[in-house]
Amino acid sequence: MKEQISHTRKTKETDISLEATLYGSGSARISSGVGFFDHMLEAFSKHSLMDLTLKCQGDTHIDDHHSVEDCGIALGEALRQMMYPLSGVERFGNARVVMDEACVACDIDLANRAFLVFEAGEGYGGKIGSFDVELVEEFFRAVCFNAKISAHIICVRGKNLHHITEAMFKAFGVSLRRALTPNPRISTPSTKGVL
Repeated sequence: MKEQISHTRKTKETDISLEATLYGSGSARISSGVGFFDHMLEAFSKHSLMDLTLKCQGDTHIDDHHSVEDCGIALGEALRQMMYPLSGVERFGNARVVMDEACVACDIDLANRAFLVFEAGEGYGGKIGSFDVELVEEFFRAVCFNAKISAHIICVRGKNLHHITEAMFKAFGVSLRRALTPNPRISTPSTKGVL
């Protein structure tokens, strides 16, 4: 595995640069142009213990969609380049994170196959400040499909949109950290012999 990376992604809609250290201290410097999303990426970094510096210049004068989704794509691309071929780590990780009334479960398989189950509940929609809550699923889909991670993110309970969303990012971070836990007894964590 590659423990550090510098990665860029530039389109007509966004210009993104990021640096990541897989086994860091959870230090984050985030400037996506979307305040609430910065807060969520900082929470992800803190709980994954991944050091993450990310800067995005995007067309937020239209809306935040391109910036949030493209940051997910860029982060997913960087994770894929760092993680695979997977060797000497647990591969599977899970966590339940509680924030007051909210509880979110996340289960991850670093399978080199992309899949996302995202169940936030019927009341999950609208805005947190000016942030469109529907972008949360778009972000996680972009990360999972570009990192080739299988993830199930399930809201067990909750009412406050901020609490539910922050619990999602934290649970994803903790699950990823646990899946990437080194284990010297494991070579390739698959009966196929390759991931």
